[in-house]
Amino acid sequence: MNFYTEIGQQALFGLASHIFFIAVAFYALQAFRFEQLFKKGKTFQIQLVYILFSIVIGSTVSNFFINFSQWSRSLVYIFQ
Repeated sequence: MNFYTEIGQQALFGLASHIFFIAVAFYALQAFRFEQLFKKGKTFQIQLVYILFSIVIGSTVSNFFINFSQWSRSLVYIFQ
């Protein structure tokens, strides 16, 4: 396979993985009631916390998933 094609596929996989896991984290965080921690009327700040936590959690899970995928592809080199 062409080197540049492989790099492009890894980039596409990484972007898709990050977007997917950030969306899943955002969906999961909506089960929590952060509104009780904030003052009333601070809607923008609450939404910002949801978004930032989603990015942090989603990116962490995505990085684990990407690393795990790369490590599992590298296991074939043990048996050579």
